[in-house]
Amino acid sequence: MLGTRRACYRRGVLSAAATSENPPTADSVEERILDAALVQFERVGVRKTTIEDIARAADVDRATVYRRIGSRDDVVSAAFEREVRRLLVDLSEIPARHDVFDDIVVDVFTTVITRWRAHPLVERLLTLEADRLLPQLTVDGASFFLLSVTASTEILRKVLEDGRFPDIPDLGARVEVVCRVVHSLILQPVGTIDTDSEQALASFARTYVVPILVAGV
Repeated sequence: MLGTRRACYRRGVLSAAATSENPPTADSVEERILDAALVQFERVGVRKTTIEDIARAADVDRATVYRRIGSRDDVVSAAFEREVRRLLVDLSEIPARHDVFDDIVVDVFTTVITRWRAHPLVERLLTLEADRLLPQLTVDGASFFLLSVTASTEILRKVLEDGRFPDIPDLGARVEVVCRVVHSLILQPVGTIDTDSEQALASFARTYVVPILVAGV
């Protein structure tokens, strides 16, 4: 039963985020649970947070947390999915600020990297609890990655639909390649290429990311 509820919750989040520019409406109890969990995770880390802590902060009982979301690991996954969804909603607003396709790509790319690098929970987990975060972004992170690819493709597809820019028939495949680059830069920011600043990220995007999307079009 818990597995069914968790699957339904996750499908609802993924489907809504991938197909709509507006954030999906969510049960207020689930939102309170995730808000409380995020604060707890950022304050003391996942390892030291219990379901009891989350329930107390959300003003619900333990059974409600288990019934609405699931175990602590399920709460972690749900919290990350919600953060991804919020970021994707913000990304969908970027195209309206630019008249040049390259500028849209650069802004989206830079926003994703800087947002995740500066996220308090991601910072804490990468530094102190990498064993908790890495599975969420790698072996157990298929839903996050597919959501990112699908939603990013949809954002750029809508940009191309207005006829201002040439069509890109294999847009989905190109976006997936870019998402894999983003994934790598978030997990391992250290390298020979400078991506430490927003300016450096923008330069990287113009030099390497934009060509992935438009070369040969």
